[in-house]
Amino acid sequence: MKVLFCGDIVGRSGREAVTRNVPRLRRDLELDFVVANGENAAAGFGITAKICAELHNGGVDCITTGNHVWDQRDIVSYIAQDKRLLRPVNYPPGTPGWGANLFETARGQKIVIVNVMCRLFMDALDDPFRTVDLELAKYGLGRSAHFILVDVHGEATSEKQSMGHHCDGRTTAVLGTHSHIPTADHWILPAGTAYQTDVGMCGDYDSVIGMKKDVAVQRFIKKIPGERLSPATGEGTLCAVLVESDDKTGLARSIRPVRVGGRLSPTE
Repeated sequence: MKVLFCGDIVGRSGREAVTRNVPRLRRDLELDFVVANGENAAAGFGITAKICAELHNGGVDCITTGNHVWDQRDIVSYIAQDKRLLRPVNYPPGTPGWGANLFETARGQKIVIVNVMCRLFMDALDDPFRTVDLELAKYGLGRSAHFILVDVHGEATSEKQSMGHHCDGRTTAVLGTHSHIPTADHWILPAGTAYQTDVGMCGDYDSVIGMKKDVAVQRFIKKIPGERLSPATGEGTLCAVLVESDDKTGLARSIRPVRVGGRLSPTE
């Protein structure tokens, strides 16, 4: 299988980078499935039902999220209706929506997406490692699932790396989101799981993690409340990774960055 995972979508620039490029990438790379983290898609804070439809229509099969999932009020009622929109699986029982789901590709392959949030410097949710174990116990990689992908949404690189090693050999890929800056550590772990600490973002990189740089910089200099942060509006870069798996085992054959448009050097 060939699966494209797009990093955090930030604002309109990020949405346009995804919806403009994903249809061509699906065709040119012969993709079976596309996942994107959309928790910053609505002006940098959360996601809406309208944006979910925009991304789905633009070729995104599954949308993951993170700590900003509830920033837009209407998403609480909507998330229970759209199984293609995930929130972190380690929210407490009774939280609306799904943290993981099983999907089927056009070729009949089974793919599981698990969305989990870390705890270091983040919200104090349920144990992400135990919760992921409970989800992985439902599936057999290479048997009941041809591909299992974990979006690990977290601040600390150590915690995300630990999740990668914890899942090694049991998932096809563990890919990090949240910090918006792509890391240069994509590789296949010893037991066959593709890993990258942070995929980066889809948005304008002439910014501070996708937000207008002047406002963000002044917040650090003055240390007093000022203008509200808002997304940078220049041309967006699509930052993603392409993971190809072995159809028999479900383990990763390769992982490589894909960057299209904007200011970062293209890799696609």
